[in-house]
Amino acid sequence: MTTPASFPFTPVPAARRLLVTGAEGFLGRGLVQAVAGNANLQLVLATDVRTVPPERQLRGVLHRTLDVRDAHAVSALVAEHRIDTVVHLASIVTPGKWTTRSMEYAVDVEGSRHIIDACVQHGVRHLVVSSSGAAYGYHPENAPWITEDHPLRGHAQFAYAQHKRMVEEMLAEARARHPELQQTVFRIGTILGDRVDNQITALFEKRRLLAIAGSDSPFVFVWDDDVIGAMRHAISGLAPAGCFNLAGDGALPIAEIAQRLGKSLRVLPAGLLRTALAWGAKLGLTRYGPEQLDFLRYRPVLLNTALKERFGYVPGKSSAEAFEAWVRAREAQGRPVRARA
Repeated sequence: MTTPASFPFTPVPAARRLLVTGAEGFLGRGLVQAVAGNANLQLVLATDVRTVPPERQLRGVLHRTLDVRDAHAVSALVAEHRIDTVVHLASIVTPGKWTTRSMEYAVDVEGSRHIIDACVQHGVRHLVVSSSGAAYGYHPENAPWITEDHPLRGHAQFAYAQHKRMVEEMLAEARARHPELQQTVFRIGTILGDRVDNQITALFEKRRLLAIAGSDSPFVFVWDDDVIGAMRHAISGLAPAGCFNLAGDGALPIAEIAQRLGKSLRVLPAGLLRTALAWGAKLGLTRYGPEQLDFLRYRPVLLNTALKERFGYVPGKSSAEAFEAWVRAREAQGRPVRARA
């Protein structure tokens, strides 16, 4: 188990020569668009394993193809462009049929190792990393509200949660050995935005929402613009380094989500649901296995006090406001999730 190291309350120098990994991902595109043309930045280097076609390349942004699994390529690019700040977003959040757990490990963990090593080797001053509340893991011992000093335990059955824990262990080791490389680590809650469609939002599209007897199953949401805003604040020269829960204020229990959507709850005993998921997965009827029970019951509920009071960033939307904004966006797109009257 790991806990974050303490950080001095000293602002990190503002970025001048910025590299963004995973720049073609959901957050990466938003961040690169937000910083493109920033007069305080001498260079914005946007990298991704996917090549950006010329018609989508942004003026004032240098686009390069980079696979973070290639340690030599990572190191060479950081050195060539004299990078002083890295925002590392490259990871596999939602595995697809084309991925394997070993591939996910190579991207998430080994790729992060290559980024850290290149930063240390070439004198990068500041590393910003998108971690996740999943790094805390899905455990019955989780506190009702989790702060940054809560142990990071991941979850062996969930590659994403386990990999985020491993990455944070590497980051903690780098902080101890190389304090000259300052770090800002965001443990991000469930992201919502106008165009977000994923396994979590799919839960809210069901005719009846699933609840587990004896569990409130609260969700902590954060609007995508707030995630990008926090990252911009991190590289602005106005914020201290540190590990921060990045989430909106408050939480929404599954019963309240159902009420807001005008839907009923299907409440099942934990044992029955575990058996049903086990058989469903075995028979190929569902992609979810019995491990999903832990995710539904024990999701970390992130407290954002340090983000607001120490880091100096206040999200524009609470968890409830982010959820309502997502619902309205779906309605505007002709894909309503509220129950019809």
